[in-house]
Amino acid sequence: MSLPRPSLKGYFFYVLFFSGLLLVILNLLQDEIWHRMRPHPGQSQPVRVSDTKIKQNWPAKLKKPTMHVSQTREKMEKKLLSEVSNLTGTTILTRNSLELMDPSKRPWYMKGGTRRPYPAIKSHRTGRRLARLWPDEDVYDDRVTNQLMYVPTDYNKTGVDRPLKKIMVPHGMPEAKVGSDIFLQHRCPVNTCIIVRDNAEDADLILFKDYITHVGRRSASQQVWMLYFLECPYHTQSVKNAVINWTATYRRDSDIVAPYERWQYYDSSVTQIPQTFNYAANKTKKVAWFVSNCHPRNQRMHYAKELSKYIQVDIYGTCGSLRCPRSQSQACFDMLDEDYKFYLAFENSNCKDYITEKFFVNGLGHNVLPIVMGAHPTDYARSAPYRSYIHVDEFESPKELAEYLHRLDRDDELYNSYFRWKGTGEFINTYFWCRVCAMLHDDRPPKFYKDVNEWWRGDGICTTTSWREHDSVRAGNLKNT
Repeated sequence: MSLPRPSLKGYFFYVLFFSGLLLVILNLLQDEIWHRMRPHPGQSQPVRVSDTKIKQNWPAKLKKPTMHVSQTREKMEKKLLSEVSNLTGTTILTRNSLELMDPSKRPWYMKGGTRRPYPAIKSHRTGRRLARLWPDEDVYDDRVTNQLMYVPTDYNKTGVDRPLKKIMVPHGMPEAKVGSDIFLQHRCPVNTCIIVRDNAEDADLILFKDYITHVGRRSASQQVWMLYFLECPYHTQSVKNAVINWTATYRRDSDIVAPYERWQYYDSSVTQIPQTFNYAANKTKKVAWFVSNCHPRNQRMHYAKELSKYIQVDIYGTCGSLRCPRSQSQACFDMLDEDYKFYLAFENSNCKDYITEKFFVNGLGHNVLPIVMGAHPTDYARSAPYRSYIHVDEFESPKELAEYLHRLDRDDELYNSYFRWKGTGEFINTYFWCRVCAMLHDDRPPKFYKDVNEWWRGDGICTTTSWREHDSVRAGNLKNT
């Protein structure tokens, strides 16, 4: 029996079916390839710009950064607008990026910013406000900007005057003037608070700076006791037998983070932009350090002296042979800008998140590349502008670090790559009192620290060795358990 021969109509449907199937397969393959090349939706990708040769445009003499920014802002904006995206890593400048170039479009806490927060919205499912304000709501961020942009859901919906939240400051903090002026002068989005110095029983929050004083029995279970530390655990007192609800320190896992400085990008996807002048021009000296504490806990003096065996290290102050008095600090920093390529921004202690003005002001505030020691390398990575410093623990030894510094000294292009962060953001005012007032208005259930001392100075918070050695020992101990 012979097989039936397909008709012309049957051939047509076969061809149509297989053509459609082929198109579907090709479309899926293309989609898969594209998704592999795209960044993950949750990732923030730094902008990579082409390594344009710009040495010809660098002036022979170094200019002040403030002068440069004012003179070239318009040119830089045009250059940014001309950046082209491609599949090798260059990021598209989105409409959001372009809008943030206009200072007035930035949030209210940035220079020239006018954008004010809207009241927080609530989840239809849980009824809770949708805002990441507390450490357990966002363990990876310091939540400073979230708190600055927080307004309770119903804060502006009623015409009835709100009762003022009372914040008692029993000692210290002279800037905390009695009354509500500080909240109004700072134009806090949530400003219905008042500072008092007595009557602890009536306070909604009592702020203890550095130590706990006797203020009588806690008047109510809802009263908040907050501990405020600015120094590291080595230089603060132990706190015993006190039920602490909130902490305010430089640590990122504090309830209200109070950093020495806080860097904020204009657009988190733009972390590097081309520079138009040579930060290495006319600099004849290598490493400088201004220091007065010669016996810290982290062996920084020993490291600096070992480093000086392999590269020039000029130490100014009590601990060195050179002098530049604090009374002439501006002249000292002018000398740093003009003569030196590197600056030792070494903290006096190696503690979690402990990054002070030694880095932010003395280092990043000048045209010099900071070499840092203090907090863990991952802490600097989260707090500092991208590629703006060198951490000592990136190297096996001071000798290895010196070899890399010599390489940077010989290569102006590589050295200048550490300054491409300039112009991508600013150091913001974190408005501590605005955030305290806003957080007092949050309807979060009461919390307390089981042992605030353990949280503040427990195992792994600080180390007297390098973090490289500390991590190695810790990894070995975990391996043996």
